[in-house]
Amino acid sequence: MTQRILEANTPQGLTDNEILPVLDELLAGHASRLGRAPVKCLLLPPDMTRMHSYAGNITGMLYTSLKKIHAACQVDILPALGTHEAMSEQEIRAFFGAEIPLECFKVHNWRTDVVKLGQVPAEYVREISEGLVDEAIDVEVNRRLLDPSYDLILSIGQVVPHEVVGMANYSKNIFVGCGGSSMINRTHMLGAFYGMERIMGRDGTPVRKVFDYAEQHFIPNLPLDYVLTVTTQAEGIIRVHGLYAGRSRSLFEQAVALSQQKNLTFLDRPMQKVVVYLDEREFKSTWLGNKSVYRTRMAIADGGELIVLAPGVRKFGEDDINDRLIRKYGYVGRKKVLELVKENEDLKGNLSVAAHLIHGSSDDRFRITYCPGGLTREETEGAAFGYMPLSEALSLYDPNKLKDGWNTLADGTEIFYVSNPALGLWALREKFQ
Repeated sequence: MTQRILEANTPQGLTDNEILPVLDELLAGHASRLGRAPVKCLLLPPDMTRMHSYAGNITGMLYTSLKKIHAACQVDILPALGTHEAMSEQEIRAFFGAEIPLECFKVHNWRTDVVKLGQVPAEYVREISEGLVDEAIDVEVNRRLLDPSYDLILSIGQVVPHEVVGMANYSKNIFVGCGGSSMINRTHMLGAFYGMERIMGRDGTPVRKVFDYAEQHFIPNLPLDYVLTVTTQAEGIIRVHGLYAGRSRSLFEQAVALSQQKNLTFLDRPMQKVVVYLDEREFKSTWLGNKSVYRTRMAIADGGELIVLAPGVRKFGEDDINDRLIRKYGYVGRKKVLELVKENEDLKGNLSVAAHLIHGSSDDRFRITYCPGGLTREETEGAAFGYMPLSEALSLYDPNKLKDGWNTLADGTEIFYVSNPALGLWALREKFQ
């Protein structure tokens, strides 16, 4: 089995000239096992919400290399959308470049386009959740992954702290990114029950154990390999610090170790006022934009304030059903949401929304003020957030004048600024024990 690890020796990160040979070696290994060049391949990259993963560039390299190996090779690309809305043509071009024909791109529908492979048993879920959850979890994947005509399936993505699974990617890209409603709903709620602050930035969480079980029991014979990155971003430049290609879980574990070095920021004192900027190309809903809440919550002081500059946010959910439920119930805190789940069938049937409502609340520990470009005061406050007009917020907190980390404003106010919450986790050292 071909597998390769490449980690950068300098802060500038890996170059394309270093990355490309690793990808070519991976493809050559598959061709050797097949005894011929691949003729039909499926690529599973993230969507635009992982804009800084470098996965768009890597997908382009893989497409070009596959066509060089065999010009007639059919390359299908299925962005691992999970619950997110489908990518527009403009987003496809911005993320993947202009070389890949649009007809290569397919759309994953997490509600309808899946096949059930089996179940993670309730007894196992009870064991790994310390008795908090006692229900089996269906394992569903997009039907394309089971098409035997594919010679090769490559899952491409970024290892980075995550609120549901602990560290994103590896088999999460399969079972959530290309998964179905049961897995998405129940693992989100499993993570919420277990507690975000026990999960984020860690491997070996209950949700990760669910994905490990599903990988081992239901898809070991898929012609699947993973291409994982660890990245940072500064001043608009994405730096790839690690590339991990192959199938072994040990590759993921090494990526986790590097991400914990590169993407976790530990503070020795709490933040009283935090300002987070959400790039409008990446964040169009609070479903995604609430990374600003849960990636910083472990460092925000009790009684503090989080101000979210959100020029692209125009809705709450990534689809109409989720959006309607978020508007109906709002980000009212863990205790209240758990009560609402017991009392309301629509929320009970959409547990990923319930989990999301828990994730997006501070549980009254600190204030959350949203400054959205596409939501009104009434809409924002109706979802239990504070509201500030975006123009007012930008005049007070100009992203062009702020640097990541501590800043002192002209009036002497100290703030902590985060230019992209998707790339990290901020925590007090004492809360990450």
